[in-house]
Amino acid sequence: MNKKIKIKKVGSLIRQPQNQIRIVKGLGLRKTNSVREIEDTPSVRGMLSKVAHLVKVLD
Repeated sequence: MNKKIKIKKVGSLIRQPQNQIRIVKGLGLRKTNSVREIEDTPSVRGMLSKVAHLVKVLD
């Protein structure tokens, strides 16, 4: 059984570098305060570390 994590977009993508915008969209987050449940993999954790100021990991 794969572990899932919930992530929430808490910051705006305005005036952010293009690579961070692509990462947030790749995680499936669109509007501010949107929540998504995804699998907890090392690649997802790497993406979250790059945009830690824009997203929040919920338990």
